[in-house]
Parts: sequence; structure tokens; C-alpha cells
Amino acid sequence: MKKAVCLARKGFANILFHREHTAVSDVTATTISLPAARDSLNEVLREGARMLLVQAVEAEVAEWIAGHRHLTDECGRRQVVRNGHLPERKLVTPLGALELRQPRVHDRRAEGQREPFRSKLLPPYLRKTKSIEELIPYLYLKGISTGDFGEALSAILGPDCPGLSATTVTRLKGVWEQEYREWSSRSLEGKDYVYVWADGIHANIRLEEDRQCILVLMGATKDGQKELIAMTDGHRESAQSWRELLLDVKRRGLAAPPKLAVGDGALGFWKALAEVFPETKEQRCWVHKTANVLDKLPKGKQARAKAMIHEIWMSATQADADKAFDAFLESYAAKYPKATECLAKDRDALLSFYDFPAEHWKHLRTTNPIESTFATIRLRHRRTKGSGSRVASLTMMFKLAESAAKRWRLLNGYELLPDVLRGVPFPDGLRLDQAAA
Repeated sequence: MKKAVCLARKGFANILFHREHTAVSDVTATTISLPAARDSLNEVLREGARMLLVQAVEAEVAEWIAGHRHLTDECGRRQVVRNGHLPERKLVTPLGALELRQPRVHDRRAEGQREPFRSKLLPPYLRKTKSIEELIPYLYLKGISTGDFGEALSAILGPDCPGLSATTVTRLKGVWEQEYREWSSRSLEGKDYVYVWADGIHANIRLEEDRQCILVLMGATKDGQKELIAMTDGHRESAQSWRELLLDVKRRGLAAPPKLAVGDGALGFWKALAEVFPETKEQRCWVHKTANVLDKLPKGKQARAKAMIHEIWMSATQADADKAFDAFLESYAAKYPKATECLAKDRDALLSFYDFPAEHWKHLRTTNPIESTFATIRLRHRRTKGSGSRVASLTMMFKLAESAAKRWRLLNGYELLPDVLRGVPFPDGLRLDQAAA
């Protein structure tokens, strides 16, 4: 099958080469308007994608039939053979709608012995590619109402894309809400999260006056995988809302406390964490803290102050960080006491990462694992009226986070996570035996 797919790709490249050179020769003789050129390019890409997919499915069918060629009847006739094509159907993709005909496989064996062929590339009920299903929550969070989806998607994907009516979007929302409810009640027994990150995502709700605050808890497993642990509608990041979230994950089986939690200093999360998982160490986010400190300084002083703060958390050892910390306090305490007080009050929690492997520091100094996932969502909500309801907003954010999770990378130095779980000391980021050497 891989060989066939490679041949299909080569065929696609030849199509593009031929079409491009034809287009170039045409351009020398005729002036083509920009919209027309774009339409032509889209058509070339769409046709190439259609041919590639058809050839890949053909290869998949051929491989299936070849794998069953040993099955014959008493006359030596093969029992698993091709039998024409299934009815044509449309598949909605980012390139537009592709019209496809899939080969039909006929299994002549008795009822109980037949094996139905199911394409992995083109499942029976697939009508939209995954990226299109991601586009729907993307647009919903952008503030597009259910009734306007047909027009918006037609503008993006072309007028011939089927199955994207307001009714379809409403049905998908219902399915996703059910998926979110099932995910929120799943068992967490046997899970060990070495690190967790906590943050609150604020969103506008089109049909309500109050802004929504979605509480997000993400964790890193002992294998280095990042996972979304919990996401729920909270009340202004209050300690009570975070307490309910943490107690819920504990009830669902998360018995072992994480070794370190990372979050913004303004969160009610810390009060709740101390009650539910008192053994977990705290690490304040340096990005949030830097912004809070600079906000208390004149603009003319901010560049130098930022460089001095950067020197603190980039120090190779905690001793060096302490020296840089003291240098900042001495430089600004007299004239800007609010700035130095803001930094000094969380001193211990800002430097907790020095007790963990140096390979993990880049992950532990900030809440970036959450920030990067929800940055575009936050941007959309600032520029639009937001989703129509709290449930819809929460569901759509869950779907986008679920999609983003597929692209999350393993933690650097993940092989050291079992040592962290066992409580092996890492002074200044080095394992104790390495530090002693």
C-alpha cells in the first residue's frame, strides 16, 4: 500500500508540473485576473488531491484482496474480489468538496465467514475531514452564529460543499457536548501526573453580560505526555471553583499528588491546592510575574528591569538566581517599592523549579503549555462577541483543545520523570549523584 501511495503522490506531482507549465505558457499569451488564477490553482490542487486519494484507496483495496487470495471455492475461484464501485459521494476538505467513487469489495463466502472491507483512509460515514470539524468550533468561538454557518463555510470552502447547514452544526454541537460530559466524568484511576499547569481562560458570552471563566488543568504523565486533565466553568478563578475541580479529579481516581504545580500568582488555585494536595510544591509563572512587576514601573525603566528579571530565572544555579534577585530588589526598592514587593512576595515559589531536572525547566517556569494552546481562542474572544452560551463556549474550547493535544510534544528529558516521581533530589537541576560529582 505504501508503494501505491508513493506512486499516487508522484502522479499528483506530475499533474501539478504539467498544469503549472501549461498555465505559465498561457500567461505569456493572455492576461489572467487574480481571482481567476486563484480559482484555477484551487482546481488543480483539488483534482490532484482527489486523484491521490482515489489511487491510495485503490491500493488499499488491492492489498486487501491480495491478502485474501488464498480463499477459493471448490472450483478454484477467489472468494474475495472487486465488484465495481460504490455510489459516488462528496468529501468536504479544506480544498473544497471532492467527488469520490470507492471500489466495492465482494466477499462470496457464507454469511458467518465474511469479512467486510472498511477503508481506513475513507471510512463509510466520513463526509468531512477532521480539519473541517475543527473549523466549526473555530468559527463558533469567533462569534459566528449557528444560522450563519452555511454562508461562512461556503465562502471558505466553496458553494458546492454539502452537509454544513445550520441543522448539521446544531447536531454536531449536541454530539460534542455529550463527548465533553463523558470526558469530564472519565476515570482517572492509575494516573500519575508529575507536573500540572493551571490557568483560567476568560471568554465573552454573546447572550450574557458576565464574562465566562473556564478553569483549565493540564498535566504531564510519567511518560512525558501532556494531557488535558480537567476543564470546567468556574466563577472568576475563585478558590471555591478550583477546590471543586480538584476534589472532582480526586474523586475520579487521581490519588497521587503531583510533584509540582505551575500557575499564575493571582489564582485562587493555590489556596485550593493547599487543601486538596498539600504535598504538591508551587511554582509561579515567570511570564505573568514579569508582566505584573513591569506594570508597576515607568515605561522608561521597564526594558532594564525586564533584563534583570530575565537574568534571575535564567541563572544556572539557585545561588546565582538569589544574587540576581537581590540585585533587582536593591535597584528598585527605594523608588518603586510596589514593584519589588510584587516580586519578593513569591520569591520561594518563583524559584521552586531549581529542585527539578534542568531539562524540565523550560516547561516549569511558565504556564506556556496552556497559554500556547488557548492563545488563539483568547484572541478571538477579544475581537468578537464570543459564543452564544456558556455551555457552547466550554464545549467548543474543549474540542479545540482536544485537537491541539494531538500536536503536543513530549517533555524534554522525559526519561527523568520516573526519578522525579520516586522523589530523587535534583539540586540546581542535577541528580544528586551528578551534583556530588
